[in-house]
Amino acid sequence: MAVEVIQEKCVGCGMCLRACPFGAIELENNIAVIKDKCVACGACIESCKFDAIIMRKHEQVNEPEDNFQDVWVFAEQKDGEIQPVVFELLGEGRKLADKRGQKLAAVLLGEKVKDRCQELFERGADKVYLLESAELKQYRDEPYSRAMVKLIREYKPEIVLTGATTIGRSLIPRVAVELKTGLTADCTALDIDEENGLLLQTRPAFGGNIMATIICPHQRPQMATVRHKVMKEAQPQPGRQGEIIEVKCKDPAICGLTRIVNVVREAEETVNITEADIIVSGGRGVGSPEKFEMVEKLAQAVGGAVGASRAAVDSGWISYSHQVGQTGKTVCPKIYFACGISGQIQHLVGMQSADVIIAINKDPDAPIFKMATYGIVGDLFEVIPALIKEFEKK
Repeated sequence: MAVEVIQEKCVGCGMCLRACPFGAIELENNIAVIKDKCVACGACIESCKFDAIIMRKHEQVNEPEDNFQDVWVFAEQKDGEIQPVVFELLGEGRKLADKRGQKLAAVLLGEKVKDRCQELFERGADKVYLLESAELKQYRDEPYSRAMVKLIREYKPEIVLTGATTIGRSLIPRVAVELKTGLTADCTALDIDEENGLLLQTRPAFGGNIMATIICPHQRPQMATVRHKVMKEAQPQPGRQGEIIEVKCKDPAICGLTRIVNVVREAEETVNITEADIIVSGGRGVGSPEKFEMVEKLAQAVGGAVGASRAAVDSGWISYSHQVGQTGKTVCPKIYFACGISGQIQHLVGMQSADVIIAINKDPDAPIFKMATYGIVGDLFEVIPALIKEFEKK
């Protein structure tokens, strides 16, 4: 999109100059002229009473698929710290890049974050595209999406992955719309079709009742967001080196319409189940908020965090911050206790990556037992107290 002035209609009133928040319009010979600072925000169009300013849409030209190569991972960072989901994406991206015979690259946006490139190399990145700017110090939709679009158009990756985090879910749809390509959200598995080389993007569909595999056959890049904790982190390889590609970009080209005035830090949750090694979760079978205390005692006995199914949260027995599943958090602990949880697909999606799953349910046909490493068929009000007693002895 580009802003243009119809000279025959312009009367040189200057209203557009005052309306432009970026100072991107000047009067030359009493005619408005759009300068390079313009970010096509459209504020000047609304201000013009003579319909002398328009937004012109450039024709899209589809490039040959052979022009696109490499797998990119958006290296999300907060206050200069690379977020854990990035290491998971690098681990999966390495597999995809190897299958395609291509390079794995990370995209790092921020201010004074160059020292984080080595961390990305050690987790498997062959290249890091680095764009540093004061505009990118803290995440904002417009600067980050404009920067990503600029990089993708210039270097043409075949696949772009980002975490299904608050930032990722806000950023990447804007990029996909601008590039007119497809995007699959909240993926739980990725692979490459050996016949045609397309990215196979698997995610829950129809409320989690089925798992759908989606492809993007006609547009590039192929883009997906991936849920945190559904994939294993790439293991660090100390000393591994790579190539830093520093991209220069003038601040006005990526500036946004908003600015961050202040950041107020809230107290963190007392329990962060996404990082816990042991989780004890309770479901509808627990029966009441009073009886849910038994689940909490088991968690204390094994040194774990407390989780819950959606049914338990919806019943008001425990807060949403503990919910595991498609509409809650995705976890990947070493040990996961499922107490009184039947095992519907919506819940399984959120915990199926656990190393060991221990299910306690009185129904021997409960779906949870098909996924469990160990299954205990019995009354959880008898089983859990017995487990607590034994663990406390240890």
